[in-house]
Amino acid sequence: MKDLSEQNQYNPFLLSICILLIAFSTSCNLPISVNEFRPSATHPPVVETTTAAPSFTPTHLPAPTLTITITPTPTETPTVTITPTYAILRGEVLVRSNCRYGPGAPYLYKYGLVAGSNLEIIGRNDLGTWILVRAIGGNNPCWVKASLMDAKGNVMSVAPTYIPLPQSPYYRPLTGVSAVRDGNEVTIFWNGVQLRAGDETAEAPYLVEAWICTNDQIIFTPIGSYATAVKVIDEPGCSEPSYGRVYLVEKHGYTRWVEIPWPAH
Repeated sequence: MKDLSEQNQYNPFLLSICILLIAFSTSCNLPISVNEFRPSATHPPVVETTTAAPSFTPTHLPAPTLTITITPTPTETPTVTITPTYAILRGEVLVRSNCRYGPGAPYLYKYGLVAGSNLEIIGRNDLGTWILVRAIGGNNPCWVKASLMDAKGNVMSVAPTYIPLPQSPYYRPLTGVSAVRDGNEVTIFWNGVQLRAGDETAEAPYLVEAWICTNDQIIFTPIGSYATAVKVIDEPGCSEPSYGRVYLVEKHGYTRWVEIPWPAH
């Protein structure tokens, strides 16, 4: 009996233990709410997959190609300039002759030529009526009338030539040079100069060199004058304009020339 009573004495304690164990066991079998979902072997964990944004690979476009179109520029057809080939002739002096500084009688005397002399013919005036001659291999040319020499060849095959005149150191150029036209007639004027005694020459004291139009061609024409005016005939029809110049002449040479203001047609 004693044993039974002692056993009953501890029943409340054992009962409490049992109640706690039952409560704990019951709580362990409660359903799990959604918010408390835990993965298990049958429910694999949800893995959030992050889809990477598509990467941008820059596309390298080909560099633009510059196409240059070259348009040929038309060029003028070159004009061939034909340089005439001139001859140097030989000639024999026919009679004793005066050789001058220019191609004409108005020019100063330079030296005399002896008949029978053989010379080189190295130049001519436009018409071939006066020729420039020198000793063979020489360097002191002068002008002689073509009819006074026997040229060995055609004088017109020699180059048309002009050489400068010797300059006077004692006189100034002429002043008051002018010109007027009356149709084809051109009159040229200038102021006169008194030469010192001893400076006179056998030739005229004034010289006009004119390039005038004759038969549609510019012809070189020298004119000596004792007066202070001369007249020339200058025709129309030439492709180039006429012109001229005037000098004072004394025994030492020529003053610097003065251009004539040539009147147009």
